Amino acid sequence: MKKAEIYILSGFLGSGKTTLLKRLLEDEQKSSRKVAVMMNELGKVSIDSNAVDDDVSLKELLGGCICCSIQDKLEAQLQGLLVEERPDVIYIETTGAAHPVEVLDAILSPLFADKLMIKGIITLVDGTRWKDRKLLSPQLQQLIHEQVRHADFIIINKMDDLQEKEQAAISFEIQAINQTARCLLTNYSQVSIDQLRKLSVSFTKESQRIDLHLSTFVYQFKTAINHSRFEEFLKELPDTIYRIKGYIKFEQSAHPFLFQFSYGMPLYMKEDMNLPLNLVFIGENIQWNEIQVQLAGLEKTC
Repeated sequence: MKKAEIYILSGFLGSGKTTLLKRLLEDEQKSSRKVAVMMNELGKVSIDSNAVDDDVSLKELLGGCICCSIQDKLEAQLQGLLVEERPDVIYIETTGAAHPVEVLDAILSPLFADKLMIKGIITLVDGTRWKDRKLLSPQLQQLIHEQVRHADFIIINKMDDLQEKEQAAISFEIQAINQTARCLLTNYSQVSIDQLRKLSVSFTKESQRIDLHLSTFVYQFKTAINHSRFEEFLKELPDTIYRIKGYIKFEQSAHPFLFQFSYGMPLYMKEDMNLPLNLVFIGENIQWNEIQVQLAGLEKTC
């Protein structure tokens, strides 16, 4: 089955995400690809949905941030898109309050871990907002910093409003935070679409790598495992494994559990049907082959 490409458009409020989305959709009209858009707004009414033409499948996620109150709804709508529309490419425009890592986490559901190809996180930055970011609360300053740090491609907008020395200073500051991502200074999200198309992740048999700090790993269990040994495995994990989620089955259990792991805290929810025993890991600077060996060892001891 061909995987659907996914682009995540990240950035603070008013940074130019919808303008970029319009440009991407205009470019897609030249191809024969089937396109879908997922648009997230914190309010109950979407302001930007008119940016999407009627011939493009649109799923609106209103009333919350993808990474917080509507994550389950996102997964359900994404699953619906994949089954009903079968798009070739999906663009996710996040709310300006979204942390890119949490957005990435939200779309890595083990139910369709093998159906998506994440092309990258494109972060847009309002140049003036960045220059004056010290006027924001410490929390918002940190959010903007994180949106830059985890990007695969950075577009710094509204350069016309800044002097040359201010442009140079902003470029230097942002590239010091993220030395891996391509960084472009522009106005009105004017960027070569071909450059964005070249974003890619590299794959091995059991993992997918997102270029930059974060990587993901998908492990599929073939059998039920011992609960106690699994708990021991969790206790030995590196601190830089930030998130685990998926389905896992223990000995003596008729059905698997939905498993969530965040900040060292495991959570199990019993399911009433058999589901693919996939676990999705998200971490930073992790040797996934070592984790894979440990997980395989859990199966052998049963």
